Amino acid sequence: MRNIRVMIVDDSIMFREFLSRALFRDPSLELVGAFADPLKAIEQIPALKPDVLAVDMEMPKMRGDEFLRTVLPKYPNVNAVVISSLSKNVFDAMQAGAIDFVGKPSLGSGYDKEQFIGDVIEKIKIAAAASFKRPAPAMISAPAGSLHPVMAKTKSLIAIGASTGGTEAILQVIKDFPAATPGVVIVQHMPPVFTRLYAERVDKLIAMNVREAKHGDHVERGTILIAPGGDQQMRLRSDGNGYTVSLINGPKVNGHCPSVDVLFESVAEVAGCNAVGVILTGMGADGALSLRQMRDKGAHTIGQDQESCIVYGMPKVAYELGGVTEQLPLAAIGAAVLRRFSR
Repeated sequence: MRNIRVMIVDDSIMFREFLSRALFRDPSLELVGAFADPLKAIEQIPALKPDVLAVDMEMPKMRGDEFLRTVLPKYPNVNAVVISSLSKNVFDAMQAGAIDFVGKPSLGSGYDKEQFIGDVIEKIKIAAAASFKRPAPAMISAPAGSLHPVMAKTKSLIAIGASTGGTEAILQVIKDFPAATPGVVIVQHMPPVFTRLYAERVDKLIAMNVREAKHGDHVERGTILIAPGGDQQMRLRSDGNGYTVSLINGPKVNGHCPSVDVLFESVAEVAGCNAVGVILTGMGADGALSLRQMRDKGAHTIGQDQESCIVYGMPKVAYELGGVTEQLPLAAIGAAVLRRFSR
């Protein structure tokens, strides 16, 4: 089995050198080039034949998302991981076709160099293994109020879990949800603060209100709550007439905090047959077992199919455990969710 060929594109010489040294720790990775100038990197791709591009977001001459929009359509066998400082722009790179991103660490307190290096290496390997038809960016096809009215019981609820590739997959699912759609709760594996930036971005694109969840928030019709990245697990609670979410510090479950399994398990117990559960692209098995619990409690459950997944991990395990009522391509999932609530 040959090594994974990696090209670094970053205008900081210090970071290029740091990342180059870090990649040598893993014998399965081979650094084939490191460039400050994205235009020179583009010229060298045919000769160097990288499998994975490790790309900065903010660079002179060309932003990271512009670089990816130029490169990825021409080289379908090349995938990309974005390594970026805290910025909303990282989601432009995901829309441009990046597999995943890693937040550049701050050199202040709490900086864990080993954790950062481990994350970069893991995501490069995931990107190298990803094999899928790169989807077109999600297009918002209808303004608020132009779709059919959603008729649902007060206690209806939609729960979504995703990991690698999930930021664009989630948007594809929810993009045409009318403003009257039952409340949505989401766990997307993502670093702290980026979940807030992601919620703010999506809020501007769709009819529903989208925000990062806070402890005690009500799950209301027309609102999407995204679990904050960090050290808190999000659970669904009953308040008698409807639902709230709790955010409580806790250990990682399946290697994640927040964990899809923690959320889905609480949805199974609290919402039962009033819920629709959706599990999307992602590495590992987080959410698979608890999606089966949701189905056992009467919820309708949907899994993304292999052909449309960036990583067919979480949906695959959920399907094999019998947790998936119907398995669908990504483009069909949003409409399938709405059908559960339409007249």
